[in-house]
Amino acid sequence: MLTVLGCFVGEHNLWLVALAALVCTLASATAMELLTHAGRAGGRSRYAWLAIAAAAGGSGIWATHFLAMLAYAPGLPSGYGIGLTLLSYADAVAITGLGFALATTGGRVRAAIGGAVVGGGIAAMHYTGMAAYQVPGHLIWNPAVVSVSVAIGAILGGLALVTALSVGTVLGRCLGAGLLILAICGHHFTGMGAVSIQPDPAVAIPASAIRTEWLAAAVALASSLILLLAGAALLLDLRERRRAESERERMRSLANAAVEGLVVCRGGQIVSANEAFAR
Repeated sequence: MLTVLGCFVGEHNLWLVALAALVCTLASATAMELLTHAGRAGGRSRYAWLAIAAAAGGSGIWATHFLAMLAYAPGLPSGYGIGLTLLSYADAVAITGLGFALATTGGRVRAAIGGAVVGGGIAAMHYTGMAAYQVPGHLIWNPAVVSVSVAIGAILGGLALVTALSVGTVLGRCLGAGLLILAICGHHFTGMGAVSIQPDPAVAIPASAIRTEWLAAAVALASSLILLLAGAALLLDLRERRRAESERERMRSLANAAVEGLVVCRGGQIVSANEAFAR
């Protein structure tokens, strides 16, 4: 834990860390909202919503990681390999989508397994992204801390999807999003605590490496995608609420049109009645 705290406080720009946390929060909340809707949808529309949820969640995982990497300042010049950076994004979206698809097939066990798969996607994205990280030196890993970081992502990811999909309320989705945030951020900073850099002037950064300026632009694009999907999730939620209210109004109108008195009781108490019953 001292290694993780030392990495967090001593070698990170805390303003960029806060921005990474904000992007992570937005992406997690959006993914939970879209995932819940995908669980309700049927047919081909379910797969479309799963794909959109995977794009939101995967983009959030990727943007959080690379924003935190932009905040990471070990005092050495750095760059990122193009191929592995692109692969890390594909890992995040594809594995997150697989976990979401499994979680929405029904039941707490499948939700937990799906969430653990999402945690595996967080780990795959993180360590592929770290493999793309290029500095004039060598990255030395602590296998025990790496294992802990993977376990954090898998356990919290499982809890996140079980909570969001089993509770089925706004509070459940909020709690699920909070657990997913902890899974992403907990994995990242624990994983960063597992690595140390041994400087070596003989190691050169390739000319083809992505510089931090270009990486910042890519992160901005990913964050914009998350904002777009967040807006779509909000509109979707508002539409569902309006439709539910319209359905309730229609049922009230039908009940009031009946000549007979109609009453609905729950637990020995009257919770609804039509106009004929009131008369």
